[in-house]
Amino acid sequence: MAFTSILRKTANSLAPLAIRLTRVQRNYHSCIFTALNHGFQPQQPTVNRFYPNTLHFSTAVDSQKSASDESLLRVIESEIQCAEESDEYDQAEGTPSEFPFKIEDTPGLQTITLTREYDGELVKVNVHMPDLVTGEGEADDDNDDDTEKPSKSNVPLVVNVSKKDGPSLEFNCTAYPDEITIDSLSVRNPNSEDELAYEGPDFYDLDENLQKAFHKYLEIRGIKPSTTNYLHEYMINKDGREYILWLKNLKKFIEE
Repeated sequence: MAFTSILRKTANSLAPLAIRLTRVQRNYHSCIFTALNHGFQPQQPTVNRFYPNTLHFSTAVDSQKSASDESLLRVIESEIQCAEESDEYDQAEGTPSEFPFKIEDTPGLQTITLTREYDGELVKVNVHMPDLVTGEGEADDDNDDDTEKPSKSNVPLVVNVSKKDGPSLEFNCTAYPDEITIDSLSVRNPNSEDELAYEGPDFYDLDENLQKAFHKYLEIRGIKPSTTNYLHEYMINKDGREYILWLKNLKKFIEE
């Protein structure tokens, strides 16, 4: 009886401790759950604080870009209109009836190609954009440079005269109003890839009679002032057309 009484007293004394431990454990788990929830909860206020500023910045950049593009388009359109209304635009006359070459003009290129056959030969001419000189006839007294500079507008030409399956003669020429100069002359072999091949002396170092003979050689093949004077006007006109085409391509790129 005494032992049973002792056990009962002991159990009664331990019960409150067990209850307290249970309560502490329950409170401990509750604190962990609460802490985890607060610790891993998305920081919504922080995100909302920065997102509106980013959106505002993006909208401002887009607005500036749009205004800049619209301003650029207006300037390009004005330049196109001015170029189309200029006196130099589309003023070339029709091809003269005595013009001996066929003209190949590809829009977007800086050159045109002339071709013709003459007595079993193929004459091919690459005509480049004109080198326009303003203030013709005015001397520059302040220029102490002894190098020669063109005092007249001119058109560069590369004339190639070839025969079937054989070498060709290549002339680099400059066409001035009513005058053609030969700057260099070389023999081109279609089967040779030697870039160090001898190309002959400077044309102006040749005998004067030989120079005149080559000028006559080109003349009877169609390279003469009546031809090059027309090419001068044609290339000025092409320069204007290509400029307008370039402007329109710029406009198309900005609009897309």
